[in-house]
Amino acid sequence: MSDWEADSEEDGPGGAAPKPSRALPAWRPATEAASAGVCENRAAGGDKKERGDGWKGRPRQGLAREPWQSGPLEYRARGSPGGRGRESARSPPLCFHLDNALVGTVIGRGGAKIKELEESSGCKIQVVRGNCDAEIKIFGGNDKQTKAKMLIDDLVERSGQSNSGEKYEKDSFKHQHVGTTYCHASRSGALMSVNNNPKQSINWTSLRENKAKYEAMKWADLPPIEKIFYKESPNIASMSQDEVDRQRKENNNITCDDLKESEKRRIPNPICKFEDAFQHYPDVMANIRKVGFQTPTPIQSQAWPIVLQGFDLIGIAQTGTGKTLAYLMPGFIHLDSQPIPREKRGGPGMLVLTPTRELALQVEAECSKYSYKGIKSICIYGGGDRKGQISMVTKGVDIVIATPGRLNDLQMNNFINLRSITYLVLDEADRMLDMGFEPQIMKILLDVRPDRQTIMTSATWPDGVRRLAKSYLKDPMIVYVGTLDLAAVNTVEQKVVVIPEEEKRAFTRYFIDTMKSEDKVIIFVGKKLTADDLSSDFGLQGIPVQSLHGNREQCDREQALEDFKKGRVRILIATDLASRGLDVQDITHVFNFDFPRNIEEYVHRVGRTGRAGRSGEAVTLVTRNDWRIASELIEILARGNQVIPEELISMAERYKQFQLKKEMEKDCGKPRGRSWKNA
Repeated sequence: MSDWEADSEEDGPGGAAPKPSRALPAWRPATEAASAGVCENRAAGGDKKERGDGWKGRPRQGLAREPWQSGPLEYRARGSPGGRGRESARSPPLCFHLDNALVGTVIGRGGAKIKELEESSGCKIQVVRGNCDAEIKIFGGNDKQTKAKMLIDDLVERSGQSNSGEKYEKDSFKHQHVGTTYCHASRSGALMSVNNNPKQSINWTSLRENKAKYEAMKWADLPPIEKIFYKESPNIASMSQDEVDRQRKENNNITCDDLKESEKRRIPNPICKFEDAFQHYPDVMANIRKVGFQTPTPIQSQAWPIVLQGFDLIGIAQTGTGKTLAYLMPGFIHLDSQPIPREKRGGPGMLVLTPTRELALQVEAECSKYSYKGIKSICIYGGGDRKGQISMVTKGVDIVIATPGRLNDLQMNNFINLRSITYLVLDEADRMLDMGFEPQIMKILLDVRPDRQTIMTSATWPDGVRRLAKSYLKDPMIVYVGTLDLAAVNTVEQKVVVIPEEEKRAFTRYFIDTMKSEDKVIIFVGKKLTADDLSSDFGLQGIPVQSLHGNREQCDREQALEDFKKGRVRILIATDLASRGLDVQDITHVFNFDFPRNIEEYVHRVGRTGRAGRSGEAVTLVTRNDWRIASELIEILARGNQVIPEELISMAERYKQFQLKKEMEKDCGKPRGRSWKNA
């Protein structure tokens, strides 16, 4: 199969041609084969069934069983030698129904009560669960069925409930067999059906009309929220519009907008120094001086005045531009300045949702670095010590940093109270949607008070993020740095190498051999298996590397990151798990061994280097299997004023011609066949 086939099955970036199929033996239905084996055996004079492969089965029984019969066959014809007569024949099963709420009373933990009932009555009991109720089937003789039924009645009565909502009557009862519902007779002789209560329909119209009233009742007992903490400095307030525009343009072309549908509000002027935002908060300023930052990043200079004024914010900026501190610093002030003291709120006040464990741990590290007035934080993520996380949450924390899956688990099991959340952050919202976390996010946000302040950060602005913002943010302002068009970090030099698939490993080894002693590189691959394979190869060649992907244990993942950050190894081989949330300042190179599944992930990969104003280099290997993304990659390179290889341009042109030919054949109603070979 040609590498240029558009319909080949994709298994990782760019897709791969399927392996040649093996020749398979002629197939025939299993029943036909079994029949053939039996016939051959009978022809040979055997009186036992034998499979076609020569395996001898069990002796044939003299009589066939009915479908409802179980256990050893006890029925023998009347008068037959050794027969016990029809009186010993098994009766049809006694069937009746129980409400699902009562089934546990009969079954017991691990089916223990069923086993006891079977031993006591000498019959077989089967429970078939349904949507609303369960069918109980009792197999055995009439006397045994009656005994088992009385034992079940006694269990249900002792539980203090009955299937129909009233007490069971045990003095007399009537049952019907095989597929009919068991009915009880009261002392007056009246029959009552087990499931005769009709279900009441839900009045959805009434619920919708009273939605506001129910919402108000749900949140009526919560304390008020304070959101406004910004005092604009005289220097910032006196800026003219020309000065504001020039400041935004010089700060990587900051663009702002108010998404409120009615009357637009004034967008705060960007700050120039840290003191312009935090001059009234000396503890924050002390943290900033301790770290040694000189000036705010573009996203920080515009986001801080907006968030400190209490507005919801959508912040869109390239990776590595300081988005974490853009919401953390105002969050500290928000938590400490609420009318109700932190210890009396009954739960955390700030929630940060992140897509991956690595990003969650990164945010927690930032919280710990900028400690503020004893605020406690915890990181909750799948794969971590669940028992330990529950213990810490129940003891009391101020900030919860979590992945949606694990937080939803703790929330549904009532280990964490989210009603006290007043400051919510959806970090890397586009990545959370890509990973399929939207249902969990929706469940979580239903338990967070609606008048909260919400911050959403993202590196891109796709339709899914717009929908999420419209649903869960209230009249937000949007700040984006650079452009809403997808673009890679401008401090990174991007190099693209068009290469045959079979030469990728040799080129990678050549790249590693040319690395300097101070260089540090992430090699991105498309599959977990490829990461392990490359790691093993380099290890056997004496090259120290670490690998990072989702199949590794959490402790191994943390150790790999620690070794990479500390410089014990200078090569990290990773899947797209590391494309976001990995903040290692001294990464000099990103090497794309496999092209990612989409162009957005390419931008995020490139953003792992060139962070915090440093320069970096990204090398990307492109094979003929990646021709679908050639046009999009050319656009990214053009926006960054990067060199575009002629082979990449030629690849994009051929793919366009191939797509055009497919459309023409589709319009003409002709079969596509193998026309792609001529593309």
